[in-house]
Amino acid sequence: MKPGPVLAMIALILVGMWLVLQPTLSREAYDYALRIGAVEIHAEQAEDGYRFVEPERLADLGVLPPAQFLAAIDAEREAWEARPQIEQTLLGFFNITSWTNFVWVAVGLGGQIAFFGRMMIQWVTSENKRQSVVPEMFWWFSLIGGVCLFTYFVWRVDFVGVLGQSTGVVIYARNLRLIHKQRRREARAATNPDPNEDPAHARAAG
Repeated sequence: MKPGPVLAMIALILVGMWLVLQPTLSREAYDYALRIGAVEIHAEQAEDGYRFVEPERLADLGVLPPAQFLAAIDAEREAWEARPQIEQTLLGFFNITSWTNFVWVAVGLGGQIAFFGRMMIQWVTSENKRQSVVPEMFWWFSLIGGVCLFTYFVWRVDFVGVLGQSTGVVIYARNLRLIHKQRRREARAATNPDPNEDPAHARAAG
């Protein structure tokens, strides 16, 4: 086995670990943290009151006296409860804080669909040929699904998911490279056949 794929796998694992650990290590310890529906609120105590850190719209309020701080939290609760029930359910179901985050969920779902599609392609192809085969599209769908899920797990700060996809992405890409290299070898052999394997040429030479 060539060292290149192994080194690429190790490098991707290290990159994935850094992407997951970097936001975790840089995350501040907040004095107060609460969740209203799907909205996470972080705050810290200041000299003259309290200051919101997240979300940004509350952080822009600056330092608030205790009464205004509690009033802002109550306003957030009322705003959440005023949302349509379907919106509250979907945001809670996907564990996201806004519809903007649904883009990342769509990336993860796309990866899962690609993984399901690769198995369907392999199954249908094998059934048609009456033997177990792995078509090239299997590896393309695997690569697309792996990249999508790797990206999604990085956003979720999910080390287990990142670790699982880091190794797979390299394997899928390596298989595609081997397939294409084999095709190039076959194309060269068809264009420039080996004279020693040509019986007519051998008889002429004799």
